[in-house]
Amino acid sequence: MSALVVARDLVQVYKNRTGYFEPPQELRAVGGISFEIQSGRTLAVVGESGCGKSTLARMVTMIEKPTSGDLTIDGSNALNAPTEERHHLRRAVQFVFQNPYGSLNPRRKIGTILEDPLIINTKLSAKDRSDKVIDMLRRVGLGPDHARRYPHMFSGGQRQRIAIARALMLNPKIVVADEPVSALDVSVQAQVLNLMTDLQNQFGLAYMFISHDLAVVQFIAHDVLVMYLGIAVEHGPKDAIFDKPLHPYTRALIAATPSLGGKRPERHVVKGEVPSPLDTPKGCVFAARCPHVTDLCRAERPPLRPVAQRLVACHYAEQFLNG
Repeated sequence: MSALVVARDLVQVYKNRTGYFEPPQELRAVGGISFEIQSGRTLAVVGESGCGKSTLARMVTMIEKPTSGDLTIDGSNALNAPTEERHHLRRAVQFVFQNPYGSLNPRRKIGTILEDPLIINTKLSAKDRSDKVIDMLRRVGLGPDHARRYPHMFSGGQRQRIAIARALMLNPKIVVADEPVSALDVSVQAQVLNLMTDLQNQFGLAYMFISHDLAVVQFIAHDVLVMYLGIAVEHGPKDAIFDKPLHPYTRALIAATPSLGGKRPERHVVKGEVPSPLDTPKGCVFAARCPHVTDLCRAERPPLRPVAQRLVACHYAEQFLNG
């Protein structure tokens, strides 16, 4: 099966000016990320705040163009597509934002909010648009009468259901969800995650799921991409990574998540601060905080290489197979 999304060596570098006569500094937000997402599968992108997760999401949704790299969506070059094809690609990829309170216009009724994408992008009649709005509301667990209400009349979980419905109005193939349940109570999170899983099965959707919550990731993901300072440090099937994480950063993330249960690596505290993306280390990006660091780690950046059913950027990944 061919992948719906294929990213190769995506890089995003921002220019940061400190003064009129000073040369701009380069902030490397994403430093060469590659991945694929197939229909019906979820790739979870995890890491601490500032690791480049949201920047990666903006590139995949074509909100930002990468500094370099290649991005193919639904078989088309998403970076250099002609106007008509780019219009098709924007319909194929939709975004679900983190904050359900801020992503809906408070002055517009829900039916109008959901109908807008159809008015802009299709030639459906008013009746067909209305029927599609009602159908989508039902699919996300809401009723026809909700179309006549305003966003402030709904709970946070209901608003996120509406945001998901809006993302699906144009029948996309890929949905990028940036922390879609982090603003919700735990019980409501479970309901929304179950809904997203049901919709994925109904429509064969591919999800790119951005999160820092590994308990959520363990529930919804098929594959996991762990980022640190804009770099992929571990990437592979969810079960392989959660059963036996091989990068020290992944091990620390899983060990520090109390709600996961099951086997986990020995708990240890990661000390120190994340280095500045304006001055990334020469060697391993995690070297300054790694409890297993050696001179090799400080001098040479480890490549992302295959080890035990996943890719790991660590010189000593094999040592953790039995640890």
